[in-house]
Amino acid sequence: MKPGTPAVSTPITAIPTPTVDASLTDRLTDNRDLTDVYRPQEDTWLLIEQLCLGGFASGARVADLCTGSGVIAYECAAIGAQSVLAIDSCPTAVEAARERCDKAPCAVTVEHGDVSTLVGRGRFDLVTCNPPYVPALPLASADVLDPEMAPRHSWEAGTDGRRVLNTLCAITPHLLAPGGTLLVVQSEFANIDTTVESLRFSGLDVEIVATKSIPFGPVLRRQSAWLEARALLEPGRRTEKLAVIAAHRAESTDGARR
Repeated sequence: MKPGTPAVSTPITAIPTPTVDASLTDRLTDNRDLTDVYRPQEDTWLLIEQLCLGGFASGARVADLCTGSGVIAYECAAIGAQSVLAIDSCPTAVEAARERCDKAPCAVTVEHGDVSTLVGRGRFDLVTCNPPYVPALPLASADVLDPEMAPRHSWEAGTDGRRVLNTLCAITPHLLAPGGTLLVVQSEFANIDTTVESLRFSGLDVEIVATKSIPFGPVLRRQSAWLEARALLEPGRRTEKLAVIAAHRAESTDGARR
């Protein structure tokens, strides 16, 4: 799509996702105190289900951005990745992910950094990302945080919800090896169409591979009046649509993956 061309709304068709089996549930159950770390939630499970369904991690060099507690990084290792590099901007999350991945089936390196940390560090067969994507006003000093809410740094992404997503879309072509894939999960409130069109403009083959509608949690319940005032949410609706977007880089001319 050329600059200035109106974005075309991408039809979102829900694709049935596989049931999470008992072994996966056991691997991902986490009873540790993760007070300052994003706990795995519906968006995490939706991305992991597509990861397992597509077989993207098998034999792959993987980068997991915004790794949080390391659940996705560990799962990539568990289902056959060659190696995994996990990144998060929260030092507490880095420590939690290192602890989780310490006995992973393949080498998992966990580093402190933001999504741009990987630029210039080689190419990956698979990049996964569950970024902060909730639109929100800057936190006022008088605001009292709901103790049920996840830590703010793990979900707040500026007034349009795209603080991390815009950077991710811009750098993805520089991260993927030939034949490589990006899997990213986000909310409708961070504009799914913008992600799809931005990745397509970079020359990638993009598709929405799964969607799911879920009830609001504590974060969006608190943001609901503001979202309604911005016409991003119909009055009274308290459900959110999640989408997993896959962006594929073409194979090299000789058909080699790398």
